[in-house]
Parts: sequence; C-alpha cells; structure tokens
Amino acid sequence: MAALSNVCVEYKIHPKITIRNPEYSKTVVLSDVQIDKMHGNVTATMVEDFDLGVDVIPIENGNCVVLKDIVATIGYNDFLVKIDRSHIIGTCPYNAILHHEDKHIGAYLSVIEDLKYDIRDSVFNASNSIMPVFVQKNDDIDVVLEDMNMKIQQHPDLILIKQKINAAQEIRNKRLDQNETGTELKSCF
Repeated sequence: MAALSNVCVEYKIHPKITIRNPEYSKTVVLSDVQIDKMHGNVTATMVEDFDLGVDVIPIENGNCVVLKDIVATIGYNDFLVKIDRSHIIGTCPYNAILHHEDKHIGAYLSVIEDLKYDIRDSVFNASNSIMPVFVQKNDDIDVVLEDMNMKIQQHPDLILIKQKINAAQEIRNKRLDQNETGTELKSCF
C-alpha cells in the first residue's frame, strides 16, 4: 500500500486560488430585550466556504485525485442590527443609532479588505499542503474531497487568519465605540 500512496505524487501541482467575498445582507430589528439606548448591537456572521476543483487522473489500478483549484469565499455575509425598542423606526434617535451601527458593519468589512492578501496567502498555503490521493474506486472520490476540504479548514494558516480577523474586528469596533462622541444622537434631543 505504501507504494500506491506515492504513485500520485508526480501529479502534485500548485492549486489555482480564487478568493471571493460573500454578498452580505443587513437586517435591522427592534430588540426584544432592553439594550443600551445610546447604542445598538451588531451581530456578524462569518462565512468560510471552500469549493474544491480536482482532476481525476486514471492510472493503473485506480485514479489519482489532484487538487487543481479552490474557490474560497471568506468574509461576513449577514449582519443583524438590534436597536432598543424604545426608539421608533424612522425617528432621529433611531436613525442616529442605525448610522453608528452601519459604521460597525463598515469596520467588519474593512478588516476583510485590509487582510485580503493575508487571507489569500493562508488559503494558498492550506491548499498547497494537500497532496494527490490514490483511489481504487471512483466511489471513493467524494470521501477524498471531504477529507481534502477538512484538511484545508483545519490547516494552521487558516486557523490563524481567522483569529487575526477576529482580533482586528474586535479592536476596530472597540475603537469605534471609544471614539464615538454621541453628537449625532444628542442632536436629536
């Protein structure tokens, strides 16, 4: 079996990398629980999806499954903005808080933009670590694809870039709140 595991090494290539940002949506709701009347709250959903393209190369006694490309969708796709129920939709306070929360959404999106080259490098390193796999039966190709995808997602570079993204957005969002004077909201009263 050791000889079979090495028969595909000669087919190893550097996979083509495509990075996409997901389309995002924003939903604004009045909170069911009381929250800070001077601020709203944004919950962001992080997406990381990897679409793998492989070549299946027939060889004696089976096939080599070779990762040839990867389309990685990484970023935020859903933002849920909660505003305290005491603010009536369309009023000056409501709009001021919504404007502030839109700045938070901008902070999330700017982190992804600022780290796009680091994200690309992480995806490249993770996908480049995937070696071709020998399969005797075509029925095993789906299992190999799942295994490749899992290995990519668990690669240390991708784990680290997710931590870096999370840390950067935390810092930007805290800085945004620290620098907020509340002038726009105060002008409503």
